[in-house]
Amino acid sequence: MDIRKVRKLIDLLEGSSVDEIEIHEGEGSVRVSRHRAPSAAPVHHYHAAPASGVPPVPAPVAAGDPAPPDAGADSQLPPGHVVTSPMVGTFYQASSPGSKPFVSTGQRVAPGDTLCIIEAMKILNQIESEVAGEVRAIIAENGHPVEYGEPLFVIDTDA
Repeated sequence: MDIRKVRKLIDLLEGSSVDEIEIHEGEGSVRVSRHRAPSAAPVHHYHAAPASGVPPVPAPVAAGDPAPPDAGADSQLPPGHVVTSPMVGTFYQASSPGSKPFVSTGQRVAPGDTLCIIEAMKILNQIESEVAGEVRAIIAENGHPVEYGEPLFVIDTDA
């Protein structure tokens, strides 16, 4: 790979909130990453895994607080902790089309448990639970687009 391309990747990384980028070109590949201090609520970016089933490589990215969901939408949600989308993308309940969903209604979750994946710009972003409790509702539809701040799940923290 040409060193000018690598320098462009470094410049691209510096000007973005992404911590790691990996490019495959022919037989070669290059990975450029930087490490930041972890935030209180990290969102992990995952590169799409090849068809061979090789697991994705995580790269933590600091995330801001998601915007509160629309007040009209809140009135229709069951009571509990609302997990909102930290980005615009496509919502997936499982790691691949034939796989079992990460969570289902009625399932208990702990902080750090994977709830779903949101694909944004060909990057798979693992969304984790921030609280312990029981999944009361799955709001988003599998394979459908979601907006920043849109409710994805309701978790009953009293259960």
